[in-house]
Amino acid sequence: MDKSKKVVTFGEIMMRLSPPGFLRFSQARSFDVIYGGGEANVAASLAGFGIPVDYVTRLPKNDLGEACMRFLREQGVGVDKIVWGGERLGIYFLEMGAVARGSKVVYDRAHSSIATIERGMIDWEKVFADAHWFHWTGITPAISAGAADVCLEAAQKAKEMGLTVSCDLNYRRNLWKWGKKAGEVMPELVKTCDVAIGNEEDAAAVFGIHALDTDVTAGKVEAAQYRYVCEELVKRFPNLKTVAITLRGSISASHNTWSGVLYEGGTMYEAPTFDITHIVDRVGGGDSFMGGLIYGMLTYGDDRQSALNFAVAASCLKHTIFGDFNLVTVDEVTKLMGGDASGRVAR
Repeated sequence: MDKSKKVVTFGEIMMRLSPPGFLRFSQARSFDVIYGGGEANVAASLAGFGIPVDYVTRLPKNDLGEACMRFLREQGVGVDKIVWGGERLGIYFLEMGAVARGSKVVYDRAHSSIATIERGMIDWEKVFADAHWFHWTGITPAISAGAADVCLEAAQKAKEMGLTVSCDLNYRRNLWKWGKKAGEVMPELVKTCDVAIGNEEDAAAVFGIHALDTDVTAGKVEAAQYRYVCEELVKRFPNLKTVAITLRGSISASHNTWSGVLYEGGTMYEAPTFDITHIVDRVGGGDSFMGGLIYGMLTYGDDRQSALNFAVAASCLKHTIFGDFNLVTVDEVTKLMGGDASGRVAR
């Protein structure tokens, strides 16, 4: 592993409880247990691609916290920077949608260990000592005032120490309940970023920047309509060098189109569009895109088209995998990038 490419991600990981198959909550008599969360999902992707990565969070010192930590370690994610304390591990319940019935999420994460985190609990200078890149998402500052403070503490220290800083704008309306709105908190954080990604809703919800004439429910999203969003984000945050947007067309819960664009230095790059006709699990799709993009930018040098294509292909494959983590290899992604979507048995 090339330690000069080491990535650090920070955020909340939760226990995910979902009824088996496509059962509804009202039908459930048991739940499948795994763990996931935006920044942990990115870390797992990078570890699978051979990038050294540390995941930083705060977990309760009990059997569930230990189980969660072991789950991360199984994927090759560095866990020695995790801090311990607080009362509980956050939980989210997921009901998997199908065809015309959308998926549903119910959060049970109030008073979680990371929600009660405070500045000074993490030695960021030590965490970043051998790191090259720091990634956070808009979910973390939405959790609590303390989580927002620590996320800003981390981002500012990373910038001070010369790391590349990236964020996923990830707007979660149901989480911003601690007293401030996303638009009040996110600008100071995004000021530190070199790279940002989002979807068709994030820039509009957080910064009031709207793509022109888009309708994701029509089943097709036009990439060119997002150039304006990218240009406006770069104008508002001059430190931003790269902006990427995932493009999801929702035909049904089981059938989406999937692509992405990347804007850098006045040039707009557009990836091929994939038609995903039988979705297994779309949770973590954006995170798998981010993991793929970080890998691509670290691996392909200045070739931003290849970096974007890798990110889109990686996240396309994520839709075929149960769970939050994208358990694919570089070879599988590059095979799809090369046009082989046959799904033939590898013997």
